[in-house]
Amino acid sequence: MTDQALIDLAFTMLGRSYVPYSKFPVGAALLCADGTVFTGCNVENAAYGSTICAERTALVKAVSEGRRDGFERLAVVGKSTDYCWPCGACRQMLYEFAPDLEVLVARGDGAFVKLPLRELLPHGFGPASLG
Repeated sequence: MTDQALIDLAFTMLGRSYVPYSKFPVGAALLCADGTVFTGCNVENAAYGSTICAERTALVKAVSEGRRDGFERLAVVGKSTDYCWPCGACRQMLYEFAPDLEVLVARGDGAFVKLPLRELLPHGFGPASLG
C-alpha cells in the first residue's frame, strides 16, 4: 500500500470520530507487514482523561485481533492547518509494539510528512528497558 493510500484511508475515519467536546476529529490507519490495515478514530468522553486517540484505537484493535508485531506504517490525519502529531501517550504505546514504525502525519489539506517513531520518541522506554 502506498503512503498516499494509507493517508486516504485514515481520512475516511474522520467522520467516525466522536468529538463533541474538542470538535477535533482524528483518523488513523495502521499497516501491517502482511498488508492488513487496522483503522481508528478518536473517541472522546466527558471525563476527558478517558478519551482515546485514533492511533491508540487502531493499535488496540490490532492487538485485540491477535497482532503483536509486524506493524510497518501508521497514518494519522486531522482537519487542522498543522500536521496532526501523535500525543506522548500514543507515541509511548506505539513504541511498546513497534519502535521501528514509520509515522505519516497529515494536515487537513492532505499534505503529509513521514518520520520514524524513534525520531518522535527518542530514547523511548520499551520492553527491552526492563531487562
